[in-house]
Formats: sequence, C-alpha cells, structure tokens
Amino acid sequence: MTHNESSEATNGQVSEQSKLLRQLPAVDKILDSKDLEHLYSDVQRSVVSLAAAEVLGDARTSILAGDNSLIFVEEEGEKRLNEDALIDAVVRGVEKMSSPSMRRVVNATGVIIHTNFGRSVLAEEAVFAVAAAASGYSNLEYDVDRGRRWKRWKHVAASLASLCGAEDAVVVNNNAAAVLLCLNELAAGKEVIVSRGELVEIGGSFRMPDVMAASGAILREVGATNKTRLSDYERAITDKTALILKVHTSNYRIVGFSEETSVKELSALCQKFNLPLMVDLGSGLIGGQDSLRMPDGIKMDEPLVPDTLRDGADIVAFSGDKLLGASQAGIVVGKRNLVERTASNQMARALRIDKLSLAALDATLKLYTKWPTRAHEHIPTLAMLTMSVNEMSIRAEEIRTRLGSLLGSDFEVDVEPGVSKAGGGTLPLLELPTVLVSVSSPKVSADAIEKALRLAPTPVIARIAEDKVLLDPRTLLDGDLDALVDAFRSVTTNGNE
Repeated sequence: MTHNESSEATNGQVSEQSKLLRQLPAVDKILDSKDLEHLYSDVQRSVVSLAAAEVLGDARTSILAGDNSLIFVEEEGEKRLNEDALIDAVVRGVEKMSSPSMRRVVNATGVIIHTNFGRSVLAEEAVFAVAAAASGYSNLEYDVDRGRRWKRWKHVAASLASLCGAEDAVVVNNNAAAVLLCLNELAAGKEVIVSRGELVEIGGSFRMPDVMAASGAILREVGATNKTRLSDYERAITDKTALILKVHTSNYRIVGFSEETSVKELSALCQKFNLPLMVDLGSGLIGGQDSLRMPDGIKMDEPLVPDTLRDGADIVAFSGDKLLGASQAGIVVGKRNLVERTASNQMARALRIDKLSLAALDATLKLYTKWPTRAHEHIPTLAMLTMSVNEMSIRAEEIRTRLGSLLGSDFEVDVEPGVSKAGGGTLPLLELPTVLVSVSSPKVSADAIEKALRLAPTPVIARIAEDKVLLDPRTLLDGDLDALVDAFRSVTTNGNE
C-alpha cells in the first residue's frame, strides 16, 4: 500500500467514525424518551441521566476502537443507530445502579483465602452473630453487669489472651492498622530495627517501610536480603532504639543461601538491652498440625501465635481474616503493659474495629474455645485447608457428571490432578493436591467460556490453562454447584464467538 492509499484508508476510517459519532444523541434527548418514562416512578432522573451518559461514553469508546456493534445495526450497507438497543442499555444501566454492587460469586479457583473475593468465609455461627448485631441494638460498648460504658474490644480480649497464651489483647480494623498503632505508641520518633529481608510489601502496594514512616517510627535496616544474623541486630542498637521488629514473610519465602534470626534469639537480645520485641505474624495461625489435621502428610510452614509468644515475643500482631478464619481485624496480643499502652493511643479510635466484624470475630473465637481439636470442622477456611484428595475426587465427579449431561458433545468435560493454594498472602509454598474439573471445546475458546461464566447472574470465577477452563471443587460452598451449573447454561447459549 502506498502512502497515499494508506492516508485515504485512514481518512475513510475517520470519516466512518465521524458519521457514527454524529448519530449519538444528547443525554437530554434520551431522557425525554417515552420508553424511559416508567423508570422515573422508581428512581431519580439523575440516576437515569448518569446511566445514559455511561452508555454514550461506552459507545464513543467502542466507535473509536473500531467496534461498531454496541448499539448500531447495518442496513443497506450503512451503520444506523439502534435506538431500541440504546434504550435497553440505559435500562440495564439503571438496574445495575439500583442494585447492590457487592454480590455473591462462586469461587472455583481453588484459592482459599482469596483477597479479591473477601478472604475467609465466615462460619455459620459467625454469620448468625453478624445478623444479630446488625438487626438490633447490642452491648457493643456497654458493660451490662456493671451498668457502665466499656471498650468494645473487651468482648474478645479474654478469648484471644487464653487461646494465644497472652496477658492481654486489643483489636483494630486490620493488621496494617495494628502494626501502625503499635509502632506509633511504642516507637514514634525513635528507631525500629528490622531485617532487610523482612521489609515486606502486602496487598495494594502497602510496604512495611511506608507503614513505619506513617507511624512516626524511624526504620533502621540491618543485614542483607537473604541473611541477617543476631550480630547485625546487636550492632544496630543505640540509645535511639525503641524496639526490634521481626516480620514474618507470610506472602513469600527466601530459600537457598539464607539465614534469619529466631524469635528466641531476638528475645534474649532484647532482654539484654531492655527493649521490647515485636513480631508481625500477618496470617495469624493459632492452631497446630494436630488440631488442623492436615491431609496426606502435608505440613504447613507457618509459625503459630502461641509459639511466638512462648519463644519470647513481647507483642504480636496478626490478621483476623486469614488463617484464623474470621472477619477482617488486626489483632494485638502480648504483655499487658504494652497492649494497654497501644489500646490507649489516640489513633485507636480512628482504627477501631466495627461492630459487625467484632461480632464475627467473637463468634469464631468461641468455636476455637469450644472445639480446641475440631475447629477445622466448623471454620470454612480451615475446613478447605484440611480437605482430602478423596473428598475432592467425589466432588469433582459430581461436577463432571452434571456438566457432561448439560453441555453435550460440543464440550469435553474431564477430571485431572492439580493443586489448590491458601492465598491471601499466606503459605506461599503450600500446594494442596486437588482434583480439577476441566472444560474445553473445539467450538468455544476457554476465554469465551470463562467470560460467560464470569458474566452469569451469579458469577463463577475459574482458572484457564492450556485452553481449558479449570474448576477446583475445594473452594465450592454449599449451594455453589447449582449456581455453577446454571452459569454453564449461559455458556451453551452465549459462549460462541
């Protein structure tokens, strides 16, 4: 193609786009349509206006990208605005704006503590507790026995102290807040010694150095990325040192030529210099291998909160919605004087836990207290972690049978071995054997199947590998199988490209 021919083609494309753009009506004209009059009795005109503006914006973007199929039809070789499609798009937009944005999805990824899907699923008892707290008044900050006000975290302090072997406990809204609060109270304006290999980044690009800076503490890095010895910490101690912080690298591991200093070693060093030792455990596992009963000889490389305190940590922070299996919370346990100082910090009110999360946490902790060796049977996160391959196989066969009869000969539905992951920035090296259900078709791509599942009335989120959609039964909950099958009905009607 010559330069002139290329220019003519480009000009022709621009001309076509201009014609289509000129057909798009103004928002006010759409709002005056009689086909939208029925909406105004249920929603404000401003909502319809916003939905119309979004539809027009999407249409402009589509036209400029060369895709004219959104609200246009072709008649006699010319593209014409499909006014019915435009109105339908506005109506759908209004319905979407009028409905809750957050809704249930089916997690078929096999990632148990999936941050994008809300992390840990609550136990039935915790769900009831949340409903009770939400549907009426409660003694959130009221001591019924003494008839006076008290602190909300007292509802869970005794349970946490007992389960973790701590003197006291306080709870805020998440673990980053817990670390921020502790450092602000115990180390503002002074140095905190941390290994370079433990300066972690958690979800959403929040980094430990940034959290420390926000707290007012001064970071003092020691050691190397892969090796930090006890002597590195000791050489860094000065009269400006407030505490030593050990951070559990819960979302990654340094392997190979590496070395780290244990909590026991750091505790002895801190006692020598009369410094507190703080440990950020992140994921917060409070039950051991015996209570979890991991299947198939699998062992979890994860420090326990009670063990960390027994090894000499003075104050420990961890999450409520990871391996604890409860609601979002930042939990601080340890020596009473340090916990009380942290709880009395002025930032505590800004970072406090809400009543619904607190109710869920309280109910979950009671399950650990009531069933010390069987908590994994009652807490969904632990139940999924401890599920056996045999259980996975039974579930996978049921899924394969139901999908096979639904999808027919155009689709191949099979089972194959695979692995599930803990997720949520926990147990990064743990691979849990599972049995996957794979779905593929010579007529429909894996991407098209995945999209149809994702856009179903109850979205199903799955994995793709080697042009197959993979479904992991480990993370399917009660009632999910019916929703999964219903989602595949849309694959058979809408999945063809």
